Amino acid sequence: MTDHAEQAEPAEPAERRRATPGAAARPRLAPAAPVPGAPELGAPELGIPEAGVPGTAAPEPPVPEPAAPRPLGESRRWPRSFADRLTSPLPGVRALARLAREGRLRPPLESLREIPELPFEPGPLPLTGPGETALTWAGHASWVLRIGGLTVLTDPVWARRILGTPARVTPVGVRWEDLPPVDAVVISHNHFDHLDAPTVRRLPTATPVFVPAGLARWFRARGFTRVTELDWWEAAELSGADGPVRFDFVPAHHWSKRTLTDTCRSLWGGWVITAPDGQRVYFAGDTGYGHWFQQIGRRYPGIDVALLPIGAYEPRWMLSGVHIDPEQAVRAHRDLGARVLAPMHWSTFLLSAEPPLEPLHRIRAAWEATGRPREELWDLPVGTSRVLE
Repeated sequence: MTDHAEQAEPAEPAERRRATPGAAARPRLAPAAPVPGAPELGAPELGIPEAGVPGTAAPEPPVPEPAAPRPLGESRRWPRSFADRLTSPLPGVRALARLAREGRLRPPLESLREIPELPFEPGPLPLTGPGETALTWAGHASWVLRIGGLTVLTDPVWARRILGTPARVTPVGVRWEDLPPVDAVVISHNHFDHLDAPTVRRLPTATPVFVPAGLARWFRARGFTRVTELDWWEAAELSGADGPVRFDFVPAHHWSKRTLTDTCRSLWGGWVITAPDGQRVYFAGDTGYGHWFQQIGRRYPGIDVALLPIGAYEPRWMLSGVHIDPEQAVRAHRDLGARVLAPMHWSTFLLSAEPPLEPLHRIRAAWEATGRPREELWDLPVGTSRVLE
C-alpha cells in the first residue's frame, strides 16, 4: 500500500544562524526570489493570520529558541492519535468512487514510453573529508547523506517493489553492498514507499534510528535497540567524526497509515540535519504545500540544501493536501530561504497519474522563472552525487 493507495481521499532573530559550539560563523544565504504567481509572504493561503488593519499582515511572532537535544533512545508515551495534526481532511468513500470513475490511478499508457528516458547515472560515492557534506540520490526519497562525519540514510527503500504499486521504473542508484557503514537512519513517516520492512531488515539492529512520535515500537518490535522518536520541533544529537550532528524533527502537511486500523497513530514530518560546522540539510519527506515551510525557514535559517518532493501529485483534487507539485516545490524552497533545491520523490515508483517525465520538465521551468542560478537546482539523475561547497 502506497501513499496513493493508502489515502482514502483528499530568541535569536531569524537572520542569525543557530549558534553551533566550535563552528565558524557563516553568512546568511539569500532567500529564493519570488515565483511568478506565488502567494506573497503573509498571505492567508499560507495559513498566516492577517492583522486587523485591511491590507496588512499580522506581525510575525518571535522565533523560538531551538529545543535542547533530547536523550537518545528514551521511552516515551504518546497520544493514541495524531489526527489533530492534519492540515487537510482525509477524503472518504466518495473520493475513492470518483477516482475509480476517472481511472486516474496511474500515468496514461501512452506516456509510459518515457520510462527509458528517466535519468539514471549511478556513480561511486564521493569521498568526503572533515567539514564536507555530500548527497547521493538512491531514488524516491532515499538519500545517502554524508554529514559531520556520519553516513545517514533517509527513508531507505532498496526494494524493487512496494505493496500496492508496480515495480520501480529505475534501479536503486546505490548498490547496498557499496554503502559505507550506516551511522544513522531518519524516517519521515510510515507509508510503505518511505518505510520499507525488507530494507530495514538489512540494517544492523544497533543502527541509530530517528523516527516520528509513535513509530519507535515498530522498530523495537524488529529488534532495534537505538531508536529515538521525536515530536515536531524536537531534536536529538549523535556524535560524528567532526562533532555532534543535530537532528531536528519538523512538521509536514501529510498523514500516516500502514494498516486498516492505524490511521494517524504515528506522526509524520521532515528532518533538519545540521553539521557541527553549521552546514544544514532539510529533508522534507512527503508533504503538501502550506505554512510550515515558512516556519521551518525561520527556525532554521541558512538551509544549504532542501530535499523536496516533486512527484505523485495528480490528480490535484485528490493529492494537493498531501503532495506538492513542482511549482509548489519551488515556492517551498523560497519559503524555506534555502540555497539549493534538490528534487526527489519522482522517477522511481509510478504512484499517481502524471506522466513519468513531467515533474522534471515542470521543476526546470518553474526554477527558470525565478531567475535563480541554474547551478542551485540539483535535478540529479538517480545514482548521482553532489558535494556541498
